[in-house]
Amino acid sequence: MRADTPVPADAAGGSEATRFEVLGPVRVWRGGRELDLGFPQQRALLALLVVHAGRTVPTGEVLDALWADRPPASAPNVVRRYVAALRRLLEPGLPPRAPGLRLQRRTGGYLLAAETDEVDLLRFRELTRQGRRAAATGRAGTAARQLTRALGEWRGPLVMGIPETVRAHVQFTAVQRELLDTARLAADAALLSGHAEQVLPALRHATAHEPLDEPLNARLVLALAACGHQAEALRAYEDIRRRLLTDLSLTPGPELTAAHTRVLRQEVRGARAAGEARPVSGQGRFVGREAESDRLSDLARASGVVLVGGMPGVGKSALALSWARREAPRFPDGRLYVNLRGSEPRRPALESVDALRELLTALGVSARRMPEGTAARAGLYRTLLAERRTLVVLDDALGTEQLRPLLPAAPGCLTLVTSRNALPGLVAAGARPLRLEPPSAEEAHAILADRIGPARTAAEPKAVDEIVALCGRLPLALAVVAAHPHVPLADVAAELRAAHGGLDALSALRPDLLASYHRLPSDSAHLFRQLSRHPGPHITPTTAAALTGLPARRTRLLLGHLAESHLLAEPAPGRYTLHDLLRALATELTETGERHTETGERPTETGEGRTGNRQPNHSL
Repeated sequence: MRADTPVPADAAGGSEATRFEVLGPVRVWRGGRELDLGFPQQRALLALLVVHAGRTVPTGEVLDALWADRPPASAPNVVRRYVAALRRLLEPGLPPRAPGLRLQRRTGGYLLAAETDEVDLLRFRELTRQGRRAAATGRAGTAARQLTRALGEWRGPLVMGIPETVRAHVQFTAVQRELLDTARLAADAALLSGHAEQVLPALRHATAHEPLDEPLNARLVLALAACGHQAEALRAYEDIRRRLLTDLSLTPGPELTAAHTRVLRQEVRGARAAGEARPVSGQGRFVGREAESDRLSDLARASGVVLVGGMPGVGKSALALSWARREAPRFPDGRLYVNLRGSEPRRPALESVDALRELLTALGVSARRMPEGTAARAGLYRTLLAERRTLVVLDDALGTEQLRPLLPAAPGCLTLVTSRNALPGLVAAGARPLRLEPPSAEEAHAILADRIGPARTAAEPKAVDEIVALCGRLPLALAVVAAHPHVPLADVAAELRAAHGGLDALSALRPDLLASYHRLPSDSAHLFRQLSRHPGPHITPTTAAALTGLPARRTRLLLGHLAESHLLAEPAPGRYTLHDLLRALATELTETGERHTETGERPTETGEGRTGNRQPNHSL
C-alpha cells in the first residue's frame, strides 16, 4: 500500500487487530471475532475494496461492479450508505461524520487502508512475488516453497457470499487468474526441483475449482506420477478426458496428452524428500559402518520400525541419515525427518504434537489447515501416508510415548528411530533394535582422515593414534577435532591428554572461535550472545529481534553476517540454527561477561555489501 496512507492503530496488531479474507468466503475478523458484514451487496462492496486494498477504487468502477451495466439513479447514495455502515463496523469508536482511517473517501472514489499481513490476498501476492523472483534466478526449490505457501491462503471459491453477478465481474475473475497462474508456476517449480509432494495438495484444490483447466490438470497428472502415484495419475487423466468430452465435446489438447504419454512411459522424475534432513555443516562423507548398514537393511525388511541405539556420540544419527540417502530409491514418496531433542541438555524434548506439526508441514499441510491437538494431527498424518512408501527418520527420541503418535500405520512406510535410550516399550511393540558400538580403530582413523585429509593424518601418525584413543573412537569427538583445521595434531593430542582423555575438545577450538567472535561488529556480537537464550531449534528474524530489541530489518542483516562468519547456519531461507558448540560458547560469553573487542567490518545497511545478495546453500 502507499506509504502516505494512514492506517488505524489496530493495523499494527494487538487485541483489536483486523483481518480481511477474500480468497474464499468474504470475511472480516476484528479482535478474534468475525464481523457481520450485512447485506450481500454491502459485502460485495467491501470485497471489491479489499481486492484493491491500498488503492483508490473509482466510484464508476464500484457502480459497474455492483450493478453491472445498469446502475439505478440511486446507486451513488446506496454506495455512500454502504460505506458509512462499513466504517462504523470497522471502526466502532469512530465519531459521527468523522472521515475514518480504515475506509477513506478519496477524490473520485474510495480506498481501504490495510497492511499486507492483514489481507489474505496481499499475503498471497507478496509470497507469489517472492516465488517468481526465486524461479527467475534458478532457485526452483525455494520458488516451490514460496508459491505453495502463497496457495495456502486460498481457502475456497473466490469471494463467496456475494451475488453471483458481482462475482463474475472482471475484478474478481482477474484474481482467479492470478490464483491459477500461481498454481501452475508452483507445480512447474516443484516438478523441476523434485519436490512435487509439496504442491500436490494445492494442485488438487485448484483443479477441484477449475476442473476443465487443461494446463492445470496436466500438472496434476505429472505431480501425481512424480510422487509415485502412477495409477492415480492415469485415473486423473481419464477423468479430465471424460469431462472435456462430456461438457465441451473436446478431446485433450497437446499439453495434457503429452503429460499422459510421459506417465505411460514412466518418464516423470520421482520426488525428493519432503522435509528431508540435511547433513550438519562441515560434515564429510559417511565413512565405514558397512556391516551396520547391511544389518540395518536386513532389519528394515523384517519390520516397519527400526531402533538405532547406542552411547552418546557413537554416530547413530549419521548412520541413520546416510542409510536413508543410500536407500532413497526404495521410498519413492520421499523421506521425512524430525529431531525429537530427547537428549539435549538445554532444551526440552519435542512434544509429539509439535513433531506432528513439523511432519505435516513437510507433507504440504498449511498452517491454516493444521489440525489442533495430538490425536487430530496424528490421524491426518497417518491418512496422508496411508498409500505412500515413505521413510520417516525420528532422530534422538526420548521415549515410547513421545514416538507412538508419530508412527505411520501404512505397510509401505518405514520408521527409523535413533535414541540414547533402550525404549523397551517400542521393542515390545515390534521394533527391531540395532545397537551401535564405537567403530574400530581402523574405521576411526578413516573417519578422521576423511574429514581433515589423508596428508595430515599421514604426517602425524602417532598423534592420530593418540587422538583416536583419547576420543574413544567416537565419531562425534573426532568431528569436533576435525573442525579445528589450523592446530597441529600433536597439540590437539596434548590438549586431550591434559584433559585426562575427556571428550571436551572445545578448548582446542576456542582460539579460532574467539577470533571469529572478536572479528564481529559489536551489534553482531551482541546478537550472537543473545541467541544462547533462544530455546528452540530454529531462529527466525522475528525471534532474534525479540531477543535483542532491534528492528527486524537490522536483525536480518546481522543474522546474515553471522551466517557468513560461520557462526550460524541457514539450512532454509530465513531459518537459522546454532551449533551446540557455538551455543555453548555464546552461553559462556554471556555468563562470564567477557568483553568483546570489535575488529571486524560492519554489515552494510543496504544489503549490497558483504552481507547483501547472499544465496543460501541448500545442497544435501
